[in-house]
Amino acid sequence: MAKTSLNQEQQVTTSAQGAVDIRQLSSILLRRRFLILGVSCVVMSAASLLAVIAKPTYHSNMQILVSSNLSEGAQSNNIPVGADTQVTDSNSQVIDSTTQMKLMLSYKLLQKAVDLLHSDYPDITLEDINGQTGQNKKVSLEVTPQEGGIGTNKIFNQVFEVSFNDDNPVKAQRVLQTLQKVYQNYNKDQQKERLNQGLAFVNTRLPEIKKEASKAEKNLEQFRKKHKLLDPEVQSKILLESLADIQQQLQSTRANLQDVNARYNNLEQQIASSSQQNELISSRLNQSSRYQALLSEIQKTELALAKERLRYTDDYPSVQKLKQQRQSQLSLLREEVKAITSSNKGEPLFKGQMVGVEPTLLDEFILVQTTVLGLTANEKNLAESEQRLRSEVNKYPSLIAEYNRLLPKVQSSRKTLEQLLQAQQSLGLKIAQEGYNWQVLTEPALGTYMGSKRLLLLLGGAVIGPILGILAALILEKFNDAIYCAGDLKKLTNLRILGSVPKLPSHDVKKRRLGLPWNRRRSSDDSVIEAITRLPVHENLDMIYQNIQILKYPLPLKSLMFTSALPGEGKTTLVLGLVASATRMHRRVLVIDANLQNPSLHKILELSNNWGLSLLLVDETTTDFQDYIQPIHPSIDILTAGPEPEDTVKLLSSQRMKELIELFEQSYDLVLIDAPPILGTVDARIVASFCNAIVMVERMGKVTRTELTQATEILSKLNLIGIIANEVSNSQKVLAS
Repeated sequence: MAKTSLNQEQQVTTSAQGAVDIRQLSSILLRRRFLILGVSCVVMSAASLLAVIAKPTYHSNMQILVSSNLSEGAQSNNIPVGADTQVTDSNSQVIDSTTQMKLMLSYKLLQKAVDLLHSDYPDITLEDINGQTGQNKKVSLEVTPQEGGIGTNKIFNQVFEVSFNDDNPVKAQRVLQTLQKVYQNYNKDQQKERLNQGLAFVNTRLPEIKKEASKAEKNLEQFRKKHKLLDPEVQSKILLESLADIQQQLQSTRANLQDVNARYNNLEQQIASSSQQNELISSRLNQSSRYQALLSEIQKTELALAKERLRYTDDYPSVQKLKQQRQSQLSLLREEVKAITSSNKGEPLFKGQMVGVEPTLLDEFILVQTTVLGLTANEKNLAESEQRLRSEVNKYPSLIAEYNRLLPKVQSSRKTLEQLLQAQQSLGLKIAQEGYNWQVLTEPALGTYMGSKRLLLLLGGAVIGPILGILAALILEKFNDAIYCAGDLKKLTNLRILGSVPKLPSHDVKKRRLGLPWNRRRSSDDSVIEAITRLPVHENLDMIYQNIQILKYPLPLKSLMFTSALPGEGKTTLVLGLVASATRMHRRVLVIDANLQNPSLHKILELSNNWGLSLLLVDETTTDFQDYIQPIHPSIDILTAGPEPEDTVKLLSSQRMKELIELFEQSYDLVLIDAPPILGTVDARIVASFCNAIVMVERMGKVTRTELTQATEILSKLNLIGIIANEVSNSQKVLAS
């Protein structure tokens, strides 16, 4: 049974679940059709006005060849054109179309043309030529580069077409002829200026470069004198090589010294083992002043010889002299040792000889001892030299850095000076040919008729007007939060859409449309009889009533409250329409106006509001409510709001209100309550708690998404059964189908 009811609901419901974007766009355009039409009319009117005041246009043009001589000449003669040798400003570059166009349209040249034209056209201004701030806001003068060039090298030749538009054909030709004269005079003036400024630039720059070069060379020379160096890098390499050689010699000397010390110790042991008098000999040698003096002289000679060998080879005379001196000192030392070991004050030891000591062993011992002294002195000297060289090498990184900073400046200034000197020699022949040559290829002719652009303005207005109207409609729609489609109601609230109703008439509906006879026995008042004619009748209302009837299962809905988010959404008119639908279904209906603060039901039906719901709620003693009821049909009774009470909340929330609704449900087949809006007051919330079901009526184009969401959140915990979309346009009905 529930499944059957659901299928019936799906068949009767006319709201759509959604619409594609193109259909929404169509709905927006149809809804905003008057705005689009208005914008289109305004734009078309403006275009028509411009077309009426538009003047005919005449067009004249000429062609100018711009050639660059400097770049060709510079390349063919190898003239430096670098940053340091530029002799002109923009003329040293190849032709740039944008730069040339800016030059031709420059204020300086155009103002000269205006001054020349004042004799023929006294009122002409600069704005009349360039057209940037004129009254018509149009471009009068145009300079357009043509594709390609003339000559074998298209880079250095460019053709520009200069055109001018005006409403006077003679004036168009005259302006271009004047510009032609201005351009030719400018070309001659530039050639003279280049001739005067070219060499002046070089001669001004040359002393500065010479001064810079002299200063750089002076700084380098002071550096060399201060540190007594020609090239720190070369000297650093020499010192590193010397340091490596000394380290190698020191290593070799220490190895030799180690070997000689070992030999010396070995000889001492041999002498000790072969002679019983070794202690006496050693004591005699230590006590001999001559022996000690000779040892000291030999040590000095070895030290001097080691120093000389660091500077010279063994073949050098001073080295040979020191070697001979050392040899003689060694001979004297041997004789002194023999004298000490063989005698004691003229008396020989142990009768004139050493017991057990061989003379060769003694000579070798003396030689080794002197060698030890020499190697020790040499080692000391080499260690001092190594320390000194290391100290000097550590100074060279900073010296090299300073040298590398000074040397490039000298080289750069010398190179720049050489380039300027070369340029000075070549510019004398080439200066007259540099820059650009302007030559007129096509003379300006009498202006030709180009049309008045009236048709273009009208077509533009016809096209742009609707486009602007559509854009305005879309922008307005973007910032409009109102709901226009019944499908949006379901998306926002997730409630049933009970139906959609177009705008219902209030006063032109005939009484016969109810389809029921009028029983005059209940009332003979003509005003009451006239009220029945004001009930709206529409087939969509019948469909909505059927949708509500489907929702009765499993229990019937006896009392039904109608409310809306905002006032003025048409719920009262819609309630009256549902009354007519229920009456045709042979239902006896009571309509209650529960909007005590702002009642409208009695105004629509033109009934008296001197008594009604407010007085019935106050009169708690009576149980007969018929005295407060105003019948307008045998099946329709109306309970107006009555006089406005002081406290509506107190009356509506009383137990009396609940009892009356229960009494009405027993007496009628259906009780329809026209409640006030949800937002702004609490009256509707109070009445909703006493009814079986609640239906919201929302007027399309009035309620916003935010207001609808707030209203549904308030009624979410009550028996809210669905929403009715009111005043739906034809386009929205198409979308909902």
